[in-house]
Amino acid sequence: MKAHDGMYIDGTWRPAAGRDTIEVVSPVDEQVIGRVPAGTAEDVDTAVRAARAVLPAWAATPPAERAARLTALRDALLARRDEIAETVTAELGSPLKFSENVHAAVPIAVAGSYAELAATHAFEEKVGNSTVFHEPIGVVGAITPWNYPLHQIVAKVAPALAAGCTVVLKPAEDTPLVAQLFAEAVHEAGVPAGVFNLVTGLGPVAGQALAEHPGVDLVSFTGSTAVGRQIAVTAGAAIKKVALELGGKSANVILPSADLAKAVNVGVANVMSNSGQTCSAWTRMLVHRDQYDEAVALAATAAAKYGDRIGPVVNAKQRARVRSYIDKGVAEGARLVAGGSESPREQGYFIAPTVFADVTPEMTIAQEEIFGPVLSILRYDDEDDALRIANGTVYGLAGAVWAGEETEAVAFARRMDTGQVDINGGRFNPLAPFGGYKQSGVGRELGAHGLAEYLQTKSLQF
Repeated sequence: MKAHDGMYIDGTWRPAAGRDTIEVVSPVDEQVIGRVPAGTAEDVDTAVRAARAVLPAWAATPPAERAARLTALRDALLARRDEIAETVTAELGSPLKFSENVHAAVPIAVAGSYAELAATHAFEEKVGNSTVFHEPIGVVGAITPWNYPLHQIVAKVAPALAAGCTVVLKPAEDTPLVAQLFAEAVHEAGVPAGVFNLVTGLGPVAGQALAEHPGVDLVSFTGSTAVGRQIAVTAGAAIKKVALELGGKSANVILPSADLAKAVNVGVANVMSNSGQTCSAWTRMLVHRDQYDEAVALAATAAAKYGDRIGPVVNAKQRARVRSYIDKGVAEGARLVAGGSESPREQGYFIAPTVFADVTPEMTIAQEEIFGPVLSILRYDDEDDALRIANGTVYGLAGAVWAGEETEAVAFARRMDTGQVDINGGRFNPLAPFGGYKQSGVGRELGAHGLAEYLQTKSLQF
């Protein structure tokens, strides 16, 4: 068991204001594997005050020096790569290989990308007779989710530090242990005291206190659309900027000219990745009616190969949520062709890889984010029908298009109301902006667009 009794505030580990703790439970065997303090509004206030006190000095630090600290942070994370992977596997239940290749490797790469951006970004520019300065927005309150616990931390903290902002992080209560490792890496990297602060705690307590604190200039939140809406209301009352990366119900559109087998197999793998706990997962597969039966058979076969190797969902509440959606899908007339709501194991929060056929656009499982290993396959008649279905939800986070010719796929993707689209299985790009249209959020993460979220502009006219 890993027990932490302190918060990382102002460069030191210090006791929490209260005595309450949060137990970290393994989703694999339901055993307690760790314990962290349940931070209070008092802890948040202490952290924000520390961040505010050092903001002028960090904002004035030359970008080259900020880049050096981020390079050191990247190196400190790299040295902990195995421990990071093992920790995420323990608290999230992710298979170790996936933790190594994604949960550990991707945030290390992202940290490195922001070290480079801090050194090369144009923080001032000439526009006619004006000089425009891009300055740090101030103190950032970062609230991160449990599904990609370290990646989401780095995707917020690294650009904030590169911009010259100071940060108070409130990580998800289900996966706080890797956040402790991150704080250790920050300290080792020589980031000045108070520039980064960690407060563990519950969302309605520590998260709410951080979102409404008058000393916070920007709230960056990743999580559900419902909670994001509440944070936007809270921040809006103070005219405070928000960056929100929220839910998704992404469409995987397979056009008739595509390699059907490849598109279906990659699509199933995408949904099952991280046990379906990915906001950008392609959870709606759209197939032309002439190829529909073949696609359903391919998807059912592909899903069956996963068994329980995909790992569990994060906790008992999430398992119950996913099961309820599966049961609702059956009740509304969808045809179950793989998996179901019965758990494949007696212990742990496992959900069988599940595929529904005969799904219509208005069904609940085609409209709402399930956040589990559940795929819905829908028919379409022609491209206009496919576009109507793809754009027919309140979300617009990600998606995919498959076609025989890249130009055909691009033409369709350009008409989709979504922030990111993969063409014929395009690879993840840590420098590409990530974020949503509609109720999938406000703002972008990653790369130069992610850095811009933490900057504000000032112009001087000559």
